[in-house]
Amino acid sequence: MYKLLLRPIFFAFDPEKIHHFTFSLIKFTSKIPGFKAFFRSQFAVEDKRLERHLFGLTFKNPVGLAAGFDKNAVLYNELANFGFGFIEIGTVTPEGQYGNPKKRLFRLQEDQGIINRMGFNNDGVEAVIAQLKNKRCQMVIGGNIGKNTSTRPEDYTKDYLTCFKALHPYVDYFVLNVSCPNVQSHAKLNDRDYLEELISEVQMANTNYDKQKPILLKIAPDLNDGQLDEIIELVKSTNLDGVIASNTSTDRTGLKTSKDELDAIGQGGLSGQPIKDKSTRVIQYLSKKSNKAFPIIGVGGIHSAADAIEKIEAGADLIQVYTGFIYEGPSLVKSINKALLKY
Repeated sequence: MYKLLLRPIFFAFDPEKIHHFTFSLIKFTSKIPGFKAFFRSQFAVEDKRLERHLFGLTFKNPVGLAAGFDKNAVLYNELANFGFGFIEIGTVTPEGQYGNPKKRLFRLQEDQGIINRMGFNNDGVEAVIAQLKNKRCQMVIGGNIGKNTSTRPEDYTKDYLTCFKALHPYVDYFVLNVSCPNVQSHAKLNDRDYLEELISEVQMANTNYDKQKPILLKIAPDLNDGQLDEIIELVKSTNLDGVIASNTSTDRTGLKTSKDELDAIGQGGLSGQPIKDKSTRVIQYLSKKSNKAFPIIGVGGIHSAADAIEKIEAGADLIQVYTGFIYEGPSLVKSINKALLKY
């Protein structure tokens, strides 16, 4: 029903506007008696065989919702009824910020992709905490954290630490988002020396808590083998708990969308089917080269159960969907979990 009826209607409108409309629609329908149970019956697969145990956490199934969808943690309780095994909120910054000027979200329908240059738009960590205090679902929640656009380079680490300390009681794991192409000083965030400093500072802050939270690094799909070798060394030297592979891409190679349309869209991070193979290659390289030394969450171009299994065969322990969820609808999660039970 989604692809035949709802998606053509949704795709007739501006992507960012329809995103907010969809949130309101899910919020509204979830308040109607019986609808939450209806959503669970339609989209959730309850089976202990789907459970995954990583980082000291139990994921009821390996299919998560990637960061960027529920930035401000306003819909995770309702989205929990759509069959996800975990949900990652954010990217969250210390202070709320508007992000980049609109228009900043674009569909590439021929390629089943999306280009965004949102720029870490969010309501700020305190607003997100207020939402997380209303948690009603039994769901693993990840916190994806970043820096404010206006923050000076010498204070980047301070921003990450502010979010880490504030969110620590409310999320189950953390993701250091250093690979988004839509933020200023992207180069510094990918500098090896700076990453060691950042991760070490966050790890040190983590030791101040009785219950330490897993910390993961989200990396770009455009890294070459030498850069991936550095990531492997970085994970080892800093005792990171894992890696999320991957974020969005700046590469436009091989797209069906015309050059004129791409030029009109301009800069931004590309997600969806066009980065499927890039993401899978990164996962496979990290897994094999490190001899499976750390867990990997695979994300990028998962639009079908076959795509999900491809990520797992490449070395992913868990997977996340985002663009595929928008193109394929909530039945995607169910189809992946049903396929995993037969896998």
